Amino acid sequence: MPVEQVQPLQGQLGGSGRKIIRLSAGTISAIGVLYNVREENVAFLEFSRHFRRHGLPVPEIYGEDLNQGAYLEEDFGDTTLFEFLCAHRDGTVIGSEAIGSEVIEAYRKVAAILPRFQVEAGSDLNYKVCYPRASFDRQSIAWDLNYFKYYFLRLAGIPFSEQALEDDFSRLTKFLLTAPRDYFLYRDFQSRNIMLVDGQAYFLDYQGGRKGALQYDIASLLFDAKADLPPEMRQQLLDRYLDSLGTLLDLDREAFLSFYYPYVYIRIMQALGAYGFRGFYERKEHFLQSVPYALKNLRWLLHNVELPIALPTLTQAFKSMVGSDTLRSLSTEFAKTDKLTVSILSFSFHRGLPQDETGNGGGFVFDGRSLPNPGREERFKTLTGRDEAVIEYLNQQESVHQFVVNANALVDASVDAYQRRGFKHLMVSFGCTGGQHRSVYLAEQLAKHLREKNEVEVVLRHREQEQLN
Repeated sequence: MPVEQVQPLQGQLGGSGRKIIRLSAGTISAIGVLYNVREENVAFLEFSRHFRRHGLPVPEIYGEDLNQGAYLEEDFGDTTLFEFLCAHRDGTVIGSEAIGSEVIEAYRKVAAILPRFQVEAGSDLNYKVCYPRASFDRQSIAWDLNYFKYYFLRLAGIPFSEQALEDDFSRLTKFLLTAPRDYFLYRDFQSRNIMLVDGQAYFLDYQGGRKGALQYDIASLLFDAKADLPPEMRQQLLDRYLDSLGTLLDLDREAFLSFYYPYVYIRIMQALGAYGFRGFYERKEHFLQSVPYALKNLRWLLHNVELPIALPTLTQAFKSMVGSDTLRSLSTEFAKTDKLTVSILSFSFHRGLPQDETGNGGGFVFDGRSLPNPGREERFKTLTGRDEAVIEYLNQQESVHQFVVNANALVDASVDAYQRRGFKHLMVSFGCTGGQHRSVYLAEQLAKHLREKNEVEVVLRHREQEQLN
């Protein structure tokens, strides 16, 4: 079947350098990937086929051309676990109560399935194709620690004694390598690499996987910086993970936990090194938006966790980071609560235009009634623009695609101008006939687009759906 539409997926590129596009024809779609690192492509393709043989939810590979650095894989849609978390989080509530029950349930499913990757599928995996290392060994740890030292500590201006820090690195490395390490280590097991489709989790981006310790991946998920999971939720999910792990091997929980927090620290340092490299060194400032959340995790660890080994210089560096004026200014810049808020609303024209409660009297009202109406088809009458069937229908309409692109561009321009001028609120409303399908879909698309930018507070409401509920 010939391709009818090609859609670049910029939000999924991250820092990897891969080009990712959605290819579609009618109701059929697939994801195309272009990347010129052959060894990494080989790892991803072989791991994908291996995991599918074990019945794990990873993409099916439809085709490949390694000479061109290209492959075609199954399309799991656009909703990552991170986006799902952001969309169902109430910033006015403290702790795990701020996170919707459906998000907690999604995380519980993810935590429960992780041991199947590590133990079940990891037992007969071909580790010879791992890239760049076959195991998370002394060299891998050294890379991560030096990444942290040179691209974060140095560039953030955190003082330390070179030799004393190296001594701590040596002690930490020696301790980490005494943990059992005969399992698959996913390496980047975090919320942006997990897709949700109809409540089920599907997994991507394991091409950097290798043999290693169990603790690393669950630490990556639970201390994922911008996910900002509350401590009580992290503990609940760790218990869920350990319960699942205990069904696959003879688990000594005390022994596992003795290594857990040291691996939490090494994962946080790896992430901070990446933020420093992309943000401080490459001047891609949006990567620095995650730093305040990582520092929040460090602050909690310093107050609540006692490591089984002494790391005085490294611990002092962490304390200096938490108290650093430079890093505190980052926290003020990116975590402040008075940054631009974009209120996004869906509504029905039958019930009148929405009122701007801020008193600004500005913003946009977009009329979606010119677009194809799913409500005219019986199969969609009880659904809304948040349901997968409606989303899929509207995604296939070229007029809808163009509407979204144009609306996003207009809003982006106003967001940039509002931020430069210090404005605090922008209202964007999408209307359609009943406020059920098109307007809801359009509002959701803009909210997702703005949340990916991580530069504004997004408040999303569906007026007519609230009336029904």
